[in-house]
Amino acid sequence: MKKRYLLVSLGLVGAILAILLFVFMRPLSVVVAAPAESQPIQVFGLGTVEARITSKIGFEVGAALVELNADHGDQVEKGKVLARLHDTKQVARLAKATAGVVNAEAALRRAEAAVGKARAVLSQKKQANRRKQALLARQTVSVETAEEAQMGEDVAAAELAVAASDVAVARAALEDARAQYEYEKVLLDHHVLKAPYDAIVVARHKELGAVLTPGEPLFTLVAPETVWALAYVDEAQAGGIQIGQPADVRLRSLPRQMFKGHVTRIDIESDRVSEERRVYISCDRCPETFHLGEQAEIFISTARLGKALLVPETAIEGYDGSQGMVWTVEDGELRRRQVTFGRRTLDSRLEVIGGLPDGAQVVAMLRPGLREGRAARIAEGAAS
Repeated sequence: MKKRYLLVSLGLVGAILAILLFVFMRPLSVVVAAPAESQPIQVFGLGTVEARITSKIGFEVGAALVELNADHGDQVEKGKVLARLHDTKQVARLAKATAGVVNAEAALRRAEAAVGKARAVLSQKKQANRRKQALLARQTVSVETAEEAQMGEDVAAAELAVAASDVAVARAALEDARAQYEYEKVLLDHHVLKAPYDAIVVARHKELGAVLTPGEPLFTLVAPETVWALAYVDEAQAGGIQIGQPADVRLRSLPRQMFKGHVTRIDIESDRVSEERRVYISCDRCPETFHLGEQAEIFISTARLGKALLVPETAIEGYDGSQGMVWTVEDGELRRRQVTFGRRTLDSRLEVIGGLPDGAQVVAMLRPGLREGRAARIAEGAAS
């Protein structure tokens, strides 16, 4: 009986050993990576629709709104009058300034006339003084008379100088009056709000009758030709992005359409919290309408590989950003190799650029049973 049990046990052990040998020694079927050609390298970014030129405009002075000529969605040309403020008080101030200019001009003319009169009196006094001095030389007039004539000429010269100073003062007063007029005119012009550029009205913030304070926004405008997509790209993937690279933009409201664009600007400063870089995409073929703040998916094409061996990131062990361990099939046996990687595709495949022996094929899908030296066979039609 014991002998029979021993034989049965030996048989079971033999069967188990046979099964183990069959499982662990038989060639392991693996999927390997196949070379790819003309593979695009893209970087993904999630962002929003924005505009480079967006303005909140209002009046530089405060008053009540008496005229509104634009509303949400309107297209306005540069210089179009968008709104007006109540300006009666400022019109009166401008009229007063106009009168001040007229008064200053009259005062200047009066001062200039006084100069002419003073010049004529001085000429008369000079001639009289010359005659008196000549008569004094012939001793036909007294010294006192000659001195009076000289004094008369000196007084006339002083009066001419005073008149000339009055002209200068009058001219300064006229310049001041004209400056005041220009100031009041500018303030009156500030009661009219005009479009600073060709724009679309995004929002109107006040209605007729509202009293605005200086600088309070009345309209939000956007220049439609400056609409672009702002993409937030992970810094780890943003190193290859350059100005001018092509990009595809997919809007959340139009998920079945892709809009062509190109990289226009890359912010110098990254977001310190999210560790993302801001990249701006201008569209080459824009949608007919746009909505600021709409979510957008951006795919930036940074390169295109000619012929490359691409390995799924899931088949790499210990990847540190440049190197990692992969399983290879070499002469029908499995080997573990450290290789160097280059670019990364959008579907998480990495380009092998170094460390792979000639003839070695990289396992593209990890599975149980992988070990050094084990025989392996490549699954037909399953190369990736």
